[in-house]
Amino acid sequence: MAVITCIEDLRILAQRRVPRMFYDYADAGSWTESTYRANSGDFAPIKFRQRVAVNLENRSLASTMTGQAVAMPVALAPTGLTGMQHPDGEILAAQAAERFGVPFTLSTMSICSIEDVAAHTTRPFWFQLYVMRDRDFIDRLIDRAKAAGCSALVLTLDLQVLGQRHKDIRNGLSAPPKPTLANLLHLATRPRWCLGMLGTRRRSFGNIVGHAKSVSDLSSLSAWTSQQFDPGLSWKDVEWIKRRWGGKLIIKGIMDAEDARLCVEAGADALIVSNHGGRQLDGAQSSIAALPAIVEAVGKRIEVQMDGGIRSGQDVLKALALGAQGVHIGRAFLYGLGAMGGPGVSACLDIIRNELDLTMAFCGLRDVRQVERDILLPGSYPVATL
Repeated sequence: MAVITCIEDLRILAQRRVPRMFYDYADAGSWTESTYRANSGDFAPIKFRQRVAVNLENRSLASTMTGQAVAMPVALAPTGLTGMQHPDGEILAAQAAERFGVPFTLSTMSICSIEDVAAHTTRPFWFQLYVMRDRDFIDRLIDRAKAAGCSALVLTLDLQVLGQRHKDIRNGLSAPPKPTLANLLHLATRPRWCLGMLGTRRRSFGNIVGHAKSVSDLSSLSAWTSQQFDPGLSWKDVEWIKRRWGGKLIIKGIMDAEDARLCVEAGADALIVSNHGGRQLDGAQSSIAALPAIVEAVGKRIEVQMDGGIRSGQDVLKALALGAQGVHIGRAFLYGLGAMGGPGVSACLDIIRNELDLTMAFCGLRDVRQVERDILLPGSYPVATL
């Protein structure tokens, strides 16, 4: 195996090892994918100010996210079908995050269930919730997250309707893959993945099958899912979920300053500036471009985090300099998972930590909590346009 030096190395290896439909599910956006590309591309013009002859001993990346101590201000984002990138993927990613000392967030649309992850970890993880029409199912899902000891609820608001993802449509995405001739021929080129899947019982949506009414198998799951995302979602539902949950609430999917203010009014503990990885509204701003205006709008009234396009520790530092308290990585850790399983997730986190630490040092800082906008070259970064 070639030496792994950066997240791109992990991506290339994952592409070789993960079946096409699941690799494309992770590494694609909606429509023309313009927002998906902008998420990562818009970091490049942002430039650092390099400083010299300052004391760089005893550097620290330790911080907090939503009141939780973290080894660095990075969390693993909720990603659907993680267990199809690698067998038992959610469990392996959660264990890697736990060892490293950063939060892991389990998606409602995960392959491994809440209970599966709780049984294989010792520290609380975060749980991401989609609001479905079946409020009784949501009620019980919140209770399951409480029973599992989840320390924060990440409420995603930007999936009331599903963005058109052309690659998923062409690939006939399903979990597990449908046994068509084309799929079987392709899977024959991924023997490592196939052998791993034969060794696990976790091959469908663990939080839904057997828990939602009338969903007992894959055929009933497909019909249920297509009807369940709720276009009638409102801020009253957010208030109900906050009361029902009773713990730390993080709202994900915020791209507008007015919506950020509504998060404050709803009593959320944090918000995540996110366009769903460019998988929903194609043509929307990148997350890093939207970040400054949202930080300006809410001030210190709520913790602002962000996701979208983070592929390096330098990207993390740029987001922190523009006002984020922390960031979430999705595709970056999925590349590691698909490439090498749990050790690949650890490799991803190690790469980002090393890049973040070195870049912070070149900017003349020893503590990540001291990062401010003045480490960036004026005129190179996006500014608030309220």
